[in-house]
Amino acid sequence: MPENVNRQWVLKSRPDGMPTETDFDLAESPIPGPEFGQVLVKSLWNSLDPYMRGRISSSPIGGVIESEAVGRVMESKLDGFKPGDIVRGRIGWQEYGLLDVTSAYAVNPDYGPISTSVGVLGMPGLTAYFGLLDVCEPKPGDTVVVSSASGAVGAVVGQIAKIGGCRVVAIAGSDEKVAYCVDELGFDVGINYKTEDVSEALGKAAPNGVDCYFDNVGGPITEAVMEHLAMYSRTVICGRISEYNEGEPSMGPRILRYLHSTRSRIQGFTVNQYPSQFEDGRAQLARWVKSGEIKYREDIVEGFENSPKAFIGQLGGANFGKLLIKMSDE
Repeated sequence: MPENVNRQWVLKSRPDGMPTETDFDLAESPIPGPEFGQVLVKSLWNSLDPYMRGRISSSPIGGVIESEAVGRVMESKLDGFKPGDIVRGRIGWQEYGLLDVTSAYAVNPDYGPISTSVGVLGMPGLTAYFGLLDVCEPKPGDTVVVSSASGAVGAVVGQIAKIGGCRVVAIAGSDEKVAYCVDELGFDVGINYKTEDVSEALGKAAPNGVDCYFDNVGGPITEAVMEHLAMYSRTVICGRISEYNEGEPSMGPRILRYLHSTRSRIQGFTVNQYPSQFEDGRAQLARWVKSGEIKYREDIVEGFENSPKAFIGQLGGANFGKLLIKMSDE
């Protein structure tokens, strides 16, 4: 590659429904130099997450696709950071990016491989941690249902619930993913939503009802879970991947009757509600990972040029675990 070239994936056209590879364009620009209060970071691992589909809907045409990444400081004009440090931040889909005091976060290499800083020890892990413990408030003996259970968030949700003495029902999109949740992660029951009637299967898997539902998908799966809520159940709305590519919200059955009759609570949630508690949550997750109580799986795609294809595949359920783009052989 020529020197002083920064490759960037930018938005070429606004997707209508499911994005296509033609909605993205691979551009080149000079590697930027940091100004006072900034660091130049070379991206090593780029994180691909479903929420990015929503961001693309409002991103400027020609702008770099937004994402979090972890990388190495190449040049620093920011106190507290020096060349060689490992940091994470919203670098985006590009090989080099600038971060400042509000967006550069030091990575503790003692916690684990640096890729985990954007996975099980990053936003996905923290989302699972706070969404389950603070919003769902599970109690020992509760039945916890998790959709997209083999994904970066869902897998951690279920394992934390098991640590807390709960019965966990996994909903996933293939027999392989269901087997992973049950046989490797220790969930109690798995449901393949592509081959099983979710409502019927839940009736058997949760005969006493669902005490906590961690919703990562929305749509028909969530509607099926609502039919099985236990009294005073708690539902956290974390993601709606089944709906991200819809231009207009689809019509669904009325679910308020289920909330009314069971005196249940349903609450929206984003991890950005808990910034002051991030480091405490990260430290606890790291302890569970080191002890083996939490396992994680990374779906690694080699090559920056494959970012759009990998992202589109994720929206269709092709990934298995935390999806990462390996940006460098470092």
